[in-house]
Amino acid sequence: MHRTLAAALTALAAAALAVGAALALVAVLETTPEQPNVPLVTFGRPGA
Repeated sequence: MHRTLAAALTALAAAALAVGAALALVAVLETTPEQPNVPLVTFGRPGA
């Protein structure tokens, strides 16, 4: 019984840590400024 409780608490802590890490990653990605969408190479259209 004691090992089962320890395993359940460990799994719960691991899940909480994973959710926290995912939320932190989303928060960091939302705070970064958006980069302009400018192509590095452009090709002229033939006949234009």
